[in-house]
Amino acid sequence: MAAYMGAFRLEILLLAALTTTFLQILSNLANDYGDTIHGADHQERKGPVRAVQSGLISLAEMKKAMYLLGVLALVSGLLLVYLAVQNILVISIFIALGLIAIWAAVSYTSGSNPYGYVGLGDVSVFLFFGLLGVLGTFFLHSLDWSPVTIWIAVALGLFSTAVLNINNIRDIESDQVAGKRSIPVRIGKTAAVRYNWFLILGGYLALVAFVVQTESYAALAAFLMLPLMIHVGLGVQRGKDSAAIDPYLKKMAISTLLWVILFGAGLVFLGKS
Repeated sequence: MAAYMGAFRLEILLLAALTTTFLQILSNLANDYGDTIHGADHQERKGPVRAVQSGLISLAEMKKAMYLLGVLALVSGLLLVYLAVQNILVISIFIALGLIAIWAAVSYTSGSNPYGYVGLGDVSVFLFFGLLGVLGTFFLHSLDWSPVTIWIAVALGLFSTAVLNINNIRDIESDQVAGKRSIPVRIGKTAAVRYNWFLILGGYLALVAFVVQTESYAALAAFLMLPLMIHVGLGVQRGKDSAAIDPYLKKMAISTLLWVILFGAGLVFLGKS
């Protein structure tokens, strides 16, 4: 969107990608650590092997890795903001947002009161993967706000939340045992499947709203991913157990990545500014 609007900066792209990669790895490590501490990861759990629970990595080693990734994310984020912004107030706001992002990555399942265990993970993913990720990065490129970008922020937030929701549907039984009150645990699988359809289809409605407001019809290239996402939704709906649902978690994540690439390619290479 920044390139489409003539505000693209390569150094911002690279540092934003690096910072968010560090944050994502930190979140995954903290999730592995926290779920082991709180009992959500155990021998009966279905899904991929978890490093701490399986004994591949000790709790102490994982904690050191978490500190390392937290420092790397902070340094990368500070450099990103330093290169992008000159206004001290804006710099302060982005530093605060970065620290909150690090806290959110760690506290999802770690700490004494992990918010993922009370069903707030969906809110966090929507805010950080959607609104903050898209709007914040766009601002660092352009140093300005564009109201229409909110629609793509919403779309990415919804798709990213769908990834988490599928993960939680897969883990619904082990989470119940561990006392992890995710959204699927709270509302049951049938309602969680309906919620999943809302997340997927809602993302496409947000894309339509963006296209209608900007008349950037080439961005509709992202609709090429709709059949695959419908396939994901049907697979989750029909999945009888964790093993059957697990492949659709990966498919939803990959579909979201391809959606972004198609949206961006359509907007930049085919669209008209």
